[in-house]
Amino acid sequence: MPVLIIGGIYSGLFTATEAAAVTAFYVLIVEVFVYRDIKLFTDVPRVMRESMLLVGAIFMIIGAAMGLTNYLVDDEVPMRLFELTKTFISSPLAFLVILNLFLIIVGMMMDIFSAIIVVVPLIIPIAMAYGVNPVHLGIIFLTNLEIGYLTPPVGLNLFISSLRFGKPVFTVVRSIIPFTVVLLIALLIITYVPDLSLWLVRAMGVQ
Repeated sequence: MPVLIIGGIYSGLFTATEAAAVTAFYVLIVEVFVYRDIKLFTDVPRVMRESMLLVGAIFMIIGAAMGLTNYLVDDEVPMRLFELTKTFISSPLAFLVILNLFLIIVGMMMDIFSAIIVVVPLIIPIAMAYGVNPVHLGIIFLTNLEIGYLTPPVGLNLFISSLRFGKPVFTVVRSIIPFTVVLLIALLIITYVPDLSLWLVRAMGVQ
């Protein structure tokens, strides 16, 4: 399956979105006709019903997140925060600290795709003015948003896990605290040791 997905995407046979449909079809064929773990006329309808309930719940969460995102954009909250950053922060190290705090809050309040569209154009010129490499900035950005996906109030992965495993959201939050701490430590290392993010780029002569 990894060969099918990665090979199909990088060969141009299908997009990342289409790869999801291809994967689902592949799993259906393998589980029903090869391993025979799932029966076509009894188990498949049950799996479809459970999947539709999960997807419907996710759509409700995404709808709420998008509503909050639109409010933040209309009220120009990210723009105002970065204007304050440019005014009061002079050190690159201090900028990276503020950037991480800001991005974690963004990840908590906005879905990742909206955050990329709204926040990245604001961050790039300011970060470059502080001497932050764009590749390094991109890795910091995505790491922060992935941590944001695990933090309330709009941490999408929390709600998906809660729905999938039938546990209260607060139970899920308590269970992931050790892993979140590990992710935060990794974020600090990624932020303040840029060579970890840039050595391969430099070795390939891209930058």
